[in-house]
Amino acid sequence: MYGRGKPVILLHGWLGSWGLWQETMSYLGKYYRTYALDFWGFGESGKKRETYAVQDFVSLVDQFMEQLGIVHAPLVGHSMGGTVSLSVAIRYPERVSKVVVVGSPIVGSSLAFPLKLAGMRPIAFMLFNMMSVFRFGVRVASPFICRDERFADMMDRDLSRTTVESFLRSIASLRRTDLRPKLDQINIPAMGIYGDRDIIVHPKQWQPMQSGIPKSHIERFPLAGHFVMLEEPQSFSEKLKAFLDQDDPPQQIAPQPHGSPLDQTTSVTLAS
Repeated sequence: MYGRGKPVILLHGWLGSWGLWQETMSYLGKYYRTYALDFWGFGESGKKRETYAVQDFVSLVDQFMEQLGIVHAPLVGHSMGGTVSLSVAIRYPERVSKVVVVGSPIVGSSLAFPLKLAGMRPIAFMLFNMMSVFRFGVRVASPFICRDERFADMMDRDLSRTTVESFLRSIASLRRTDLRPKLDQINIPAMGIYGDRDIIVHPKQWQPMQSGIPKSHIERFPLAGHFVMLEEPQSFSEKLKAFLDQDDPPQQIAPQPHGSPLDQTTSVTLAS
């Protein structure tokens, strides 16, 4: 948690963790009470579960808000986290005041071919039995996925914490997801942020979002890929805050002495 004021909840993508949001949290924390949640099986969360489907993560967000006494709040999700955010808005509409998705698949078939393969059990087990080779491959591919030089180390750290079951079951569930039939149930403001150079999720997934959600707004980043918040952090954060501020501007928090609680950036997890 970072900052004070009205809450905003950030959700990471497949194989990621709350750590990918640190720069965004630092910016938003000047205006909002910002939380970053690790999904079960990823990052610093508990890992022993039977299922890691998108709908499990939807329930996790509801439980998280219940335990922290957050009645409703904006949800901001990257990739799979955005798909979860939209699903929460559909299943628990009273929980969500606004929703923002970043490079998120509306339809699972929009995932890049290697990600679809990763959802097949034999391939998932093969990758985990060759984890050192897989991690090396991700590091080699990192410059093509994200321009941020820190990305390779971030992904390597998060991969070291991922289990084979969370790896397999979450992406398999995401691949089967199709939110299009229910998008018209989302009657809150929604923003889609997409990088035109995304090679992880088809960069035109903003189109079904725009056509399906009545109050949708799209921001496209022509030079960014899948990780817009890392590649263009200043512009991303400014556009995100502008959307969150609409009709409900927050109070800016006064600078705090060094070492105060507002200087601490932490994630929040729930046990399985």
